[in-house]
Amino acid sequence: MSNTLEVAHQFFDACETGKGWNFCSKYCHQDATFSSQTSALEGITSLDVYCEWMKNLLIIIPDGKYELKFIAADEERNCVAALGIIEGTHTAEGGPVPPTGNSFIADYAYNMEFENGLIKHMTKIWNDTISVQQLGWS
Repeated sequence: MSNTLEVAHQFFDACETGKGWNFCSKYCHQDATFSSQTSALEGITSLDVYCEWMKNLLIIIPDGKYELKFIAADEERNCVAALGIIEGTHTAEGGPVPPTGNSFIADYAYNMEFENGLIKHMTKIWNDTISVQQLGWS
């Protein structure tokens, strides 16, 4: 496994288990950017804020877990793509509405762009509308 692929895999696990930016930052440039064409993540443009968003999501969905389905590096473009499935149940306080007891399951993908062995930008592809509906937040 290339170093880039290993860094991406470690970052993916840390982010998806809610370790937050303090832990995830060792895999990223400090000014790493973030993008996603989703309402739930609207306005989040830095990877540090996204990592904290994931950390907070797993507070209100304490049984949240992911399964990594695919990860591959494109060495020529210095990118890693990862596909995962996340699922969990909204049982804790702190979300956009009181706990619904509803569960969700969602497919999503990350494209991580690297520079000098660290993530400089990440794009998340996710249909947040379906997740919000499943959780009863809409």
